[in-house]
Amino acid sequence: MTVVAPFGLSVRDEALEADVQAGLAAVEEGLLEAAKSDVPFVTGAAQHLLRAGGKRFRPLLVLLAAQFGDPYAPGVVPAAVVVELTHLATLYHDDVMDEADMRRGVPTANTRWDNSVAVLTGDFLFSRASNILADLGPEAVRVQARAFERLVTGQIMETAGPAAGRDPIDHYLEVLSGKTGSLIAVAGRFGAMTSGAPDSVVDVLTQYGERIGIAFQLADDVLDIASDSHESGKTPGTDLREGIQTLPVLHVRAAAARSGSREDLELCALLDGDLTDDARHAEVLTRLRAHPALAQARRDTIRYAEEARAMLAALPHCAARSALEGLCEAVVERTG
Repeated sequence: MTVVAPFGLSVRDEALEADVQAGLAAVEEGLLEAAKSDVPFVTGAAQHLLRAGGKRFRPLLVLLAAQFGDPYAPGVVPAAVVVELTHLATLYHDDVMDEADMRRGVPTANTRWDNSVAVLTGDFLFSRASNILADLGPEAVRVQARAFERLVTGQIMETAGPAAGRDPIDHYLEVLSGKTGSLIAVAGRFGAMTSGAPDSVVDVLTQYGERIGIAFQLADDVLDIASDSHESGKTPGTDLREGIQTLPVLHVRAAAARSGSREDLELCALLDGDLTDDARHAEVLTRLRAHPALAQARRDTIRYAEEARAMLAALPHCAARSALEGLCEAVVERTG
């Protein structure tokens, strides 16, 4: 019997499915508890995005990685809560930086309240994650601190842009490795580490997490252009409208620089214009959907997913490994 886990992942093992579903339910309870405050306003703001839902991709990875040790070890669920709280906190800050209006189909905290409330709510969630993390021991604290340093560095690099002479695509992929890959790598690492898995398994799942994390973000880049209804609650072309240079756009610019073709140069000129204008936005979206750059971005997504899958060859054959392989397929299928 095939049952369906979160994120459209098919799990052909009922025992694993039961473990994952029970673990995710415990994580959800832990998240709600961690987002509570003695001040009702703070609770409302902290639980705002949490209650809007989400894929829970990072907790899912923690729980699957824990299958290579003792999945019922006491640190597994708290580790999953820490990773998701950290992710949620970054979303509050990202929405302020991007001046976003919607997230997961609901108004962002900065729209519902203001930027100060959004930033401080993110800080509140970081503090709650740190409090839980302290109980997992100094090594877990060190792992999280190093990943957070990479995450922030990636965000700074994105804001600063590529250095003179640096390939913008290489720069972008390095940004994603820090902004997205680092925390998803922690999810794999924490799951294996807190379950008592061997060090070799911890290393494999950390590297797997980094690669699947980049593939996950690249799939979002493709979906922002290619899909009719975006899974995250954002409408198609949201990144375009906000002026975010995602991988398909960078491939268009690279193609224009190589070929100098009139069509590519015209598209670049449109991209440089005011994409809050509905007519211009629609034209750019139509052109991008027909451009080879979108297919190239899909191929890049597949490459990172295949690299992630290849890492798993070092792990023993089991239901959890099959599920992690299926996760690679699920990420790629989102771009189809």
